[in-house]
Amino acid sequence: MESTERGTPLLGDVKVHVRLKLSALWAAVMFCYVYGDIFGFFKPGTVKDIVAGKTGFLGTQSGLLAAAALMAVPSVMVFLSLALPPRTCRYVNIVLGLLYTAVIVATMPGAWEFYIFLGIVEAALTLTIVAYAWRWPKADGKRAGAAAPALSSRPQEPAAPRV
Repeated sequence: MESTERGTPLLGDVKVHVRLKLSALWAAVMFCYVYGDIFGFFKPGTVKDIVAGKTGFLGTQSGLLAAAALMAVPSVMVFLSLALPPRTCRYVNIVLGLLYTAVIVATMPGAWEFYIFLGIVEAALTLTIVAYAWRWPKADGKRAGAAAPALSSRPQEPAAPRV
C-alpha cells in the first residue's frame, strides 16, 4: 500500500466515463423534480384546490400531456446518455441541458423558498450536464471543448501515458 509523506494511505479511484456522469446527473435532476412536486403538496390549500378541481392548465388533458412530456425527457436521458452514439449524445446533452436550465430558471420567480432552493440545485445539475458534455473526451484523450495546441516549428514530445 502506498502512503504519503505523513504515512496516510492514498485512496484508489477509477476514472468514471462521462456517459455515467451524465446519466447520474439526469437521475439527480429527476429526484429534485419529484421532491419539488411532492413538497408542493404541503403548501397550504394545494391539495384542497386539486380536490376542488382548481388546477388551471394542468387540469386539462393538454396541460397534463405537456407536463408529462417535459418530465419524460430527463427520465429518458438517464438511459439515452448511456446508449446514444457519442457525437449525438454530446449534442443532445448540451442542448437539453441548456433548455432545461432555462425552464428551471423561468419557473422560479415568485416560487416558495423550497422550490427556489431545488431550482438552484436543478440548474446547477443541468449546467454541469452541459459542462461535462461540452468537455467530452475525444478518442485521443483530449477534451472536445479544449483549444487546439499552438503550432510550433519544434517537434513535440509525445505525452506521457496517463496512469
